[in-house]
Formats: sequence, C-alpha cells, structure tokens
Amino acid sequence: MDLSTIIGLGAGIIGGNGAGKVVSSLNQGVVVNSIAGLVGGGIGAQVLGMVAPALAGGGMDIQGIIGQVIGGGVGGGALLAIFGAVKGAMGK
Repeated sequence: MDLSTIIGLGAGIIGGNGAGKVVSSLNQGVVVNSIAGLVGGGIGAQVLGMVAPALAGGGMDIQGIIGQVIGGGVGGGALLAIFGAVKGAMGK
C-alpha cells in the first residue's frame, strides 16, 4: 500500500463523516460513517485514477495529492449517501 492510497482512504473517512454532519439524514454514527467513508474513499480514488490518470498520478506531487484527496473525499461521501438511501428504503 503506497502513500497515495493511504491519502485516498483518509480523505474518504473525512468525506464520510463530513457528509454525515452536513446532511443529518445520512448520519449513521461515527463508526458507520467512517467505515463507509473508508471503503468509498478507496473506490473513489481508484475510479479517479482510471478516469483522470493525470489527476490521480502515482507521484507525490501536489497534483497527485489533491487528486487523491478529492477522489477519496467525494467517494466517501457518495458511498455514505448510497448507504443511507438503501437503509432508508429498507426501513419503509
């Protein structure tokens, strides 16, 4: 596991918890928000690497770091939103 992957995972945790704080209906608690963010951050960073390899470059230059933070954060928040929507639909 390289440093860029760790950055994406960490950004995912922050993105998942941030989405839970901003949209209270998505908030599943810190543990679930963090796990969903971690998984979503890993997926988001990998997808960004496939879609825009220049942004998620494997190097540790500023462009690669910013790309991993964006991909991980958005992925973490998105997976938490999907999780919240599925959980809400199952509860009805």
